[in-house]
Amino acid sequence: MTAGLRGRLPAAACGAVLLAFVAGGCTGGGTTRASTPTAGPKINGGTAVWALPPASAPNYIFPFESSAYLSTYNSLSFAQLMYRPLYWFGKGAQPLMNPTLSLASPPTWSGNTATITLKRYAWSNGSPVTTADVMRWINMLKDPKVGPIDDGAYNGFPNAFVRSIRVVSPTELQMTTKRPYSHDWFLYNNLSQITPMPAAWDRTASGPSACATKVSDCTAVYAYLDAHSRQPTTYASSPIWGVVDGPWKLAAFNVDGHATFVPNTRYSGPVKPTLSKFEEVPFGSDAAEYSALRSPPAGGLKIDVGYLPLADAPAKPAGSSLTSAGPNPLAGYTLRPLYIWGINYFVMNFQSTTGNGPVVRQLYFRQALAHLLNQEAVINGPLHGYGTPTVGPVGSTPVTRFLSPLLKSGNQFPFDPAKARSLLTAHGWKVVPKGFTTCVAPARCGRGIGSGHRLVFNLPYVAGNSWIAQEMTQLRSGALQVGIRINLRPESFGQIAALAAANCKVAKLPCTWDLANWGSGWLFGPDFAPTGETLFKCGAIANSGGYCSPQNDALINKTLASDNPAFMYQWQNFLATQLPVMFQPNGVYQLTEIADNLKGVTPQSPTLSINPENWYFVK
Repeated sequence: MTAGLRGRLPAAACGAVLLAFVAGGCTGGGTTRASTPTAGPKINGGTAVWALPPASAPNYIFPFESSAYLSTYNSLSFAQLMYRPLYWFGKGAQPLMNPTLSLASPPTWSGNTATITLKRYAWSNGSPVTTADVMRWINMLKDPKVGPIDDGAYNGFPNAFVRSIRVVSPTELQMTTKRPYSHDWFLYNNLSQITPMPAAWDRTASGPSACATKVSDCTAVYAYLDAHSRQPTTYASSPIWGVVDGPWKLAAFNVDGHATFVPNTRYSGPVKPTLSKFEEVPFGSDAAEYSALRSPPAGGLKIDVGYLPLADAPAKPAGSSLTSAGPNPLAGYTLRPLYIWGINYFVMNFQSTTGNGPVVRQLYFRQALAHLLNQEAVINGPLHGYGTPTVGPVGSTPVTRFLSPLLKSGNQFPFDPAKARSLLTAHGWKVVPKGFTTCVAPARCGRGIGSGHRLVFNLPYVAGNSWIAQEMTQLRSGALQVGIRINLRPESFGQIAALAAANCKVAKLPCTWDLANWGSGWLFGPDFAPTGETLFKCGAIANSGGYCSPQNDALINKTLASDNPAFMYQWQNFLATQLPVMFQPNGVYQLTEIADNLKGVTPQSPTLSINPENWYFVK
């Protein structure tokens, strides 16, 4: 998959540092600023300028992305400003469903039937948002000829889980599932995907179509809309993309990523924009963005929301809260760390054909390797304190009701080379520090591992991310203490993603790799409930390393069938010790710099959605 993916597959460079998929979300307090002026009266109007990270220009506007275009840049900070999802996720600093900003009321259940009732929203052309608009999205996903969509970008909804869908009225529809499911899971990981499509989009080059009622019509409609979405020079002038139900309309767009939004005067939502314009401005590098923050070019735009490169970040005070920061080097700005709702890890290939597959499949080896990765040292060193350990398959920052009490206690595999050595020795390996550790007792080393096998691995890691590079150097040094040789190789994100972002056997790719670190892990969204079915079940396309455990699958299935939190806790406690991936620190997603005279930007959402309709200037 490509850079900037959101949700189920790895995400990439985003923000001031490469997207280390972190569990996160900013909570109140702990802000450090260079100056703290008293807020004056609210100003109506003004243009707020938001700095895009390098290489993050949106290149797809249609909110029905195939995996090739499924990215945070295309959806969360671009399309969603104009086209609202049926259910909005991100409530303050928590990754929860936000009923106030959703187009529909929370679903109500009777047995296996969910009733969805739309609120009174309208499109900018005056037509109401109806259940027909919802059905266009659903029918397009159901259409088997819309091939690129269900190849990993979506999770099988609705075909795999829904028996029938009944449109009751223009404002009400009912879905009956094939069996009982967790109501949370159905909302957070299935209904969360839907973005209604207006009748103005139900057409082809030949004229109006009937995708809302006829699945077979959706093939041509999708082809028509997809083709128009691949023409970015027409985005601002297109009558198709000009029909919006969100708070913003696109007034201008350049293929370099420069976008100008103006308020949608017919927006039906609860918060109308105060700004007269919202602009997204691209930069070629972090250094160029930081230079513009420090010294705005004469006659140029002043950045109102930008980011501080991690290399220039002040060290966070020891013992301070997650959202605290050191002294801000920029006057006139407030510094707020942003963490996202996710986990960070690098992958180990259980299906490797290099000869190391049998080694990776040994639990004791994975646990030994975990004891050699010093998460705390990475956080306190190259991350300057801006990070938290990844403790298992469920995000731990922000702390949510999804996280088990056990994992709230922290990392289950702290840095301990002595423990790593004892694990290897107890399982038939002759440990030679700074040399080559070799299997001398194959019966104890494990199935498929022959006498004389050496623990030597190649590990490509993403280039251009200084803290990941330092983390990998630390891991190599720690591993060498017990005779494990790790050959590091910096590569581009694209190279590593092409190699290891998908399950090699499922995707029918070569399995000739052992370890790979694309510098990021997983953003829970639009699958916001961290139930694990797309990441860790046997045969899942996003199960990059091919980990497979019937016990794990059974535990995951319980989380999908019931809202009882005990099942979520049982599953994650089990999988945290199984190490299906190598958990690594959740680095800060972005050190956000916010102009002191711009309000409403915080709290920043851990889902990465933005709401500039909340922003306003003060005198």
